[in-house]
Amino acid sequence: MRKEYDLSKAKRAKAVPHLAKLQTESKGKTRITIMLDSDVLTTYRAKADKEGLGYQTLINQTLRKATASQQIDEATLRRVIREELKPG
Repeated sequence: MRKEYDLSKAKRAKAVPHLAKLQTESKGKTRITIMLDSDVLTTYRAKADKEGLGYQTLINQTLRKATASQQIDEATLRRVIREELKPG
């Protein structure tokens, strides 16, 4: 393995036809890179193993639940109402 690679001429997956096709066929999912604390990842892997799921699936389910259950705080609600009631 090299110490450094020249990626100046690299293309995004969207610019490579077969990779772009794979992305569109991936059922609405997007590949990302994310940094998680090691203990969090260990916990999710263990829990996913017990439940017979992939750890990434479990993380996705947790994030989906968290975003679905977010409630609007009072300050945000007041700001939105003021913006909507502001004379045009």
